[in-house]
Amino acid sequence: MALVARRAAVPSARSSARPAFARAAPRRSIVVRAEAGAVNDDTFKNVVLESSVPVLVDFWAPWCGPCRIIAPVVDEIAGEYKDKLKCVKLNTDESPNVASEYGIRSIPTIMVFKGGKKCETIIGAVPKATIVQTVEKYLN
Repeated sequence: MALVARRAAVPSARSSARPAFARAAPRRSIVVRAEAGAVNDDTFKNVVLESSVPVLVDFWAPWCGPCRIIAPVVDEIAGEYKDKLKCVKLNTDESPNVASEYGIRSIPTIMVFKGGKKCETIIGAVPKATIVQTVEKYLN
C-alpha cells in the first residue's frame, strides 16, 4: 500500500478570510433578453392603467424562486402577444406602493388589467396554458 504525502493547507494573508472552497472561479452571468417591460410606482399609472390595450402585470421579487420560474413564461407570452397585449413586471421590493394598493400578499402574482381596471388575478407559478387562457378572455 502506497502512502501519499499531503501538503498541509497553510493560510496566507490573502486567503485567510475565505476558505478554499469559496475561492472558486468567478461565475459567468447569463443575460436573457426580457420581452416584458418593467414598471414601478412612478410609471404604473401611465403604462398600465392608461394603456389602450390589455396589460398583464407580473408582480415579482428577485429573491423569489417561483418568480424566477415563471419569468420566462411571461416573457414568452409578451413576445407571442406583442401586438395585442402589453406585458410588464413590477418588482414588489422596489415598488411597494403599487403592490400594497393591489393587496399583493404572495408572489408571483399576475394581474390582467383592461381599460384601467383590474380584471383577473393569478397567484403562484402556474403553467403557461393557465396564463394564456386567462389573457385570451380579455383580448378583442
